[in-house]
Formats: sequence, C-alpha cells, structure tokens
Amino acid sequence: MKLDQKDLQILKHLQQDSKMTNKEISNKLKLSVTAVFERIKRLEREGVISKYVALVSPDKVEKNFMVFCQIKLIQHSRSYLTKFESEVTKLTEVLECYHVSGEYDYILKVIVKDMEAYREFMVTKLTNLDHIGSTQSTFIISPVKSTTAIPL
Repeated sequence: MKLDQKDLQILKHLQQDSKMTNKEISNKLKLSVTAVFERIKRLEREGVISKYVALVSPDKVEKNFMVFCQIKLIQHSRSYLTKFESEVTKLTEVLECYHVSGEYDYILKVIVKDMEAYREFMVTKLTNLDHIGSTQSTFIISPVKSTTAIPL
C-alpha cells in the first residue's frame, strides 16, 4: 500500500491524539469528513493502523519501576528460541521483548511497582523460564525521551 502525504498527516494526527474526530482532522487537512473517514478505514483495513490504545501513566497505577533486562540463553537452537519467546510473552510485567544481536540474545522492558516487586518477578517468574543462561538488569533512573509515535 502506497501512502500519500494526506495519509501520513492523518497518521501523525492520530498518533498524537487517537480520539481526534474525523471532523477535526478534516478541518486541519482541508479534506472532507468522508474522505478522512474512508482513508482511516483503508489504513485500518490494510494494517497500517493496528489498534487504538490509552497510554497510562505508570506512577498513577504504582508501576513506575522500569528495568531493561538482558537475557542470554544457554543454547541458540530454534526450539530454545521458540520456547523462550512463547513463555516470555505470557509475563504481564514484560512490556516489550526484542531478539537482539550481540552479547545477549534478548532485551526485555519490564515494569513493576518497586525493587522488591522486581526481585519477586525475577525469582518466581523469569528465572523459572527454560533455557536462560544468564541475565543482566539495568535500572532506569528517569526517562529522558519516551514516545509511541513512529516518525513519518
């Protein structure tokens, strides 16, 4: 699917505020409401827009202790990778998981209430997953930049 400038502008507006109405977008882009509606429906149908979410402030729900956890598996066979990926996706504390190159095999973005909760997560959940050889945790002091918007 080829995206034109109007599609990209619609996406920029929706990434900033997904509750923006078609009418508000149409006024900003000088398009009809129907044209904006049809473009958004096409972007959804084609999978360019995959879902709409609410971004929750971690401190408001007592989840403001963030950790990047690097994981090294004991072996790199397809079955070990597949098993680990299947198991780690079930852990609610893990916001993101990336298969990476370098010294470690995976990087996890983990969010919990505090250090005690992270220790509990490590002891009862993460280290119980099969095939983990070692872990290294990096604790976030404060976020400098955090965005969900893809630059267009």
